[in-house]
Amino acid sequence: MQSFRTELENPIVEQDIIDLELKIRAFREGKIHDEKFRSLRLARGVYGQRQPGVQMVRIKLPFGKVSFRQLLKIADISDKYASSNLHLTTRQDIQIHYVSLDRTPELWAELEQDDITLREACGNTVRNVTASPTAGIDPNEPFDVSPYAHATFAYFLRNPICQDMGRKFKIAFSATDDDTAFTYIHDLGFIPKLKGEERGFKVMLGGGLGAIPSIAHPVNEFLPEDQLIPFIESTLRVFDRHGERNNRNKARMKFLVQKIGLEELLRLIAEERTANKVKSLEVNRHALRQPLLPEEVSFPEVEIINKHHYDTWLQTNVFPQKQEGFFGVYIKVLTGDIPTVKARQLVEAIRPYVADEIKITINQGLLLQYVREAALPALFVALDQLGYAIPGFNSVADVTTCPGTDTCNLGISNSTEMARELENLIYDEYEDLILNQDIKIKISGCMNSCGQHGLAHIGFHGSSLKAGAKVIPAAQVLVGGGTFGDGAGRAADKVIKVPSKRVKDVLRRILNDYSLNQLPGETFNAYYDRFGKDHYYQLLKPLADLTNLTDDEFVDWGHQETFQTAIGVGECAGVVIDLVATLLYEADEKHGWAKRAFEGKAYADAIYHAYSVFISGAKALLLDKGVKSSTQTGIIKEFDIHYVTEHEIELDGAFNDIVLQINKNEPSAEFAEAYLNQATAFLEKVKVKREALVKL
Repeated sequence: MQSFRTELENPIVEQDIIDLELKIRAFREGKIHDEKFRSLRLARGVYGQRQPGVQMVRIKLPFGKVSFRQLLKIADISDKYASSNLHLTTRQDIQIHYVSLDRTPELWAELEQDDITLREACGNTVRNVTASPTAGIDPNEPFDVSPYAHATFAYFLRNPICQDMGRKFKIAFSATDDDTAFTYIHDLGFIPKLKGEERGFKVMLGGGLGAIPSIAHPVNEFLPEDQLIPFIESTLRVFDRHGERNNRNKARMKFLVQKIGLEELLRLIAEERTANKVKSLEVNRHALRQPLLPEEVSFPEVEIINKHHYDTWLQTNVFPQKQEGFFGVYIKVLTGDIPTVKARQLVEAIRPYVADEIKITINQGLLLQYVREAALPALFVALDQLGYAIPGFNSVADVTTCPGTDTCNLGISNSTEMARELENLIYDEYEDLILNQDIKIKISGCMNSCGQHGLAHIGFHGSSLKAGAKVIPAAQVLVGGGTFGDGAGRAADKVIKVPSKRVKDVLRRILNDYSLNQLPGETFNAYYDRFGKDHYYQLLKPLADLTNLTDDEFVDWGHQETFQTAIGVGECAGVVIDLVATLLYEADEKHGWAKRAFEGKAYADAIYHAYSVFISGAKALLLDKGVKSSTQTGIIKEFDIHYVTEHEIELDGAFNDIVLQINKNEPSAEFAEAYLNQATAFLEKVKVKREALVKL
């Protein structure tokens, strides 16, 4: 752990990694509470697996962009520290599995040498900012949203306002009105618009999937480009202060919208603008490194053995870019998994024909860019030799899935093997549907929708069913979700739950019914609307009959043993920790951050860290009285009731008035100094009070 400390040029990143190492050591020694440590490691991309003693590491790749060099580095890292596999996610990340917790700082340091971060890939932070993979090359885009997605990622990485929110926060940018980034299921979604030559965005707010899907609300038809970052900042500040913190199931932005109403939420966002670090921010449209294009050379002549295969691949996986003479080429990746050996083979195979930058797609595939038309036959042959020229990208045969019970703590039943079975079914029995890009099938291992089953035309999520004294693996069937465009979409309806081993028959019945009864040109969702949910319930009801179960149906996909519902074991601190002392330690730490930010003239950051000192200190003393509040605004209110009005803590006014100066003042040097001094004095009073209580 010593050598990497001097190899990284960025001292902030280096300190981040050193801090992770120190926190792991403190956790092992029982000095940090389990919940606090979990929050800390998640914000560093380290996630507990279903299998005890090992971690999943999520690598954050803004809008899915990864260079050849970075992909090869990640493959090396997976070989050295993990299981020699790369898993592509629906948030355009790469995950690696079976990593030792103690080796994560060293792993992170090696990734940072190639400008790859783990920071805020998990946890209650701004998660990976996603975007349409075609951004920058889409013939229909008003402008390239990539610089704006990158600016959002960069501005909020390590930003104090979003380091410890009540829950995660997801942001997406679509390239066109087709909304291929699914803005309608995000906390904030942005669709590019033009007013003459002026750039701006349609803004969607408050969407989300999970167990209770919610479609985002359009809140601005044209937000000028310079107001993008300020609007996001104000929104995050409001979410951090007013969002739920005790009940994780109610802690997303969509529930805050339901709780206080959209009008009140927008009022709070506008009010928060005063405290923003910036009131206007011009995004540098040229900040991103441009990929190196393939050389214009004569490409080798190749023999296309299966012309039908090649023509189908051209039809489903290849499209002309807006850059004349170049094509984008999609690679369909089964279950999103790429063994590291094949990752290296892939890079070497495509290097002569494509730009040196790949995009991870939202449906767990890859997009190659800047392929010359003359190179397409040679590229096809190279991909076909690796098994990566499978036609049907983004079709009914391209099933999205999360890892499910393979590695996830929350997985109920297997999703990856189910996805393979359903894809095989399409290729074997419904070959004509390989061309159908209207119907999407998506699978999750549980109700949380990491596999995006909630927006699928045909979706499944892992579940279980009681069969007498036994439990069998099951799948909840959902039908009728989808994207309509320009921020409009809908969540799929839950129809029926069936044994997992019957999902192939479920799919057959749905597809056969549609094929036999659809009107000319009728889309799947139009058909669903014509017949309704009950039609599908009656259609599938015979498959839910548990009186005729076979022995095989007690065994999950990809398994040989009888099914049992189980939850993986997380880390354990091994000792009981004083939660109040932990909160005071946290307040001290944030106080140190506030002072360093002030000394560095980062006044907005200093102010927000000082605000966090007030909140942590107040929460600590409230906990001493057994008072728990679900929001930061609640903590402020309860502290006034239990300590200030009772004169147990003497302040120059109400705690509410002191703390909430934060959104009534510009982040100037003068206010930062005054506010930090108040936080310092408050923290000292809290410590004195705590010492007095301990002595009682």
